[in-house]
Amino acid sequence: MRLFVGLGNPGGKYAGNRHNIGFMAVDRIAADHGFGPWRSKFQGQVTEGHLGADKVVLLKPETFMNNSGQSVGEAARFYKLGPEDITVFHDEIDLAPGKLRVKQGGGHAGHNGLRSLHAHIGDAYQRVRMGVGHPGHKDAVPTYVLKDFAKADQEWLSDMLAGVSDGAAYLADGDTGRFQNAVALRLNPPRSSTTKGAKVEKAKLPEPEEPIEDTRSPLQKLVDRFK
Repeated sequence: MRLFVGLGNPGGKYAGNRHNIGFMAVDRIAADHGFGPWRSKFQGQVTEGHLGADKVVLLKPETFMNNSGQSVGEAARFYKLGPEDITVFHDEIDLAPGKLRVKQGGGHAGHNGLRSLHAHIGDAYQRVRMGVGHPGHKDAVPTYVLKDFAKADQEWLSDMLAGVSDGAAYLADGDTGRFQNAVALRLNPPRSSTTKGAKVEKAKLPEPEEPIEDTRSPLQKLVDRFK
């Protein structure tokens, strides 16, 4: 069994915040993969289902970001899971918007949600770091992450969430490489030789060159032949 945790803050006023990208990720997985209804449990919202052959529990803590570890710790104890069985989706200001990386263990880098998780379950859990960009100055970070994604962010955000859903079964199975490839295919799809709805011209071949008239005398041709 795997526990996938999305970090965020509960309530409609926070739903579109950069800080809530973790909630968005598990919501997309639940919707696309036929998970059951969300229900209140472990101081959060939880649903269960399968990704491939793996049973997976999705959890959205409702303790607010800074106390996320309380909810995750409660769920981990109930299901008898260790940190190695837990994957956490969260916003990452140290990655550019539209970038995603998977990391096992490590520090919390000042992220209050991760700080709380460290306190309750240790630091060995897996993280899916979803880049939201940096405001440029550390003092601006709290305001920045608690603002909604800009309109210009919607395209890459939609693609990233779709990629997370596409690759979720790989992640549950421990294949982080194929998971990240699934996300990359959404964010940077292969270029097609045709464009939908557009008229595509065939590549033009170079025009054949006209033959050049040979004006040499018979004697000159004979001389050139034996040079």
